[in-house]
Amino acid sequence: MSAKLCKAGQQLREQFDDIYPQRSRKSDGWIGDARHSLRPSDHTPDKGIVRAIDVTRDLFGDGHPDLMPDVADQIRLAAKAGDKRISYVIFNSKICSAKSLWRWRAYRGVNPHVKHCHISFSKKGDNDGSFFEIPLLGGE
Repeated sequence: MSAKLCKAGQQLREQFDDIYPQRSRKSDGWIGDARHSLRPSDHTPDKGIVRAIDVTRDLFGDGHPDLMPDVADQIRLAAKAGDKRISYVIFNSKICSAKSLWRWRAYRGVNPHVKHCHISFSKKGDNDGSFFEIPLLGGE
């Protein structure tokens, strides 16, 4: 069985690509390498489904302006408002999830996620590829 990205991950990545077509993809990714398989990771397939994407911070392909802090926060707010497909977000040495009531807190993992934003999805996102209502990604 070959791995595939969950439908929510496919949709969110497509929204990034549609709104920021010139963005850098240098740190983009979805399926983990061998290091990811050594520990729990949403980049590792679970019954063939990967539930995480990394999106490179540079949305304009030239480094300016840096909107990823705002986009990451809008993803957080979408989850806080009830989008159950989003499990957690890691960006710029911070993490947010339902566990913290969607407030940012310090992230002390090995990778501080300063070059990309990591978005993990719940199992609800496996088959739900509906549009994300995130203003900086085309939503209202």
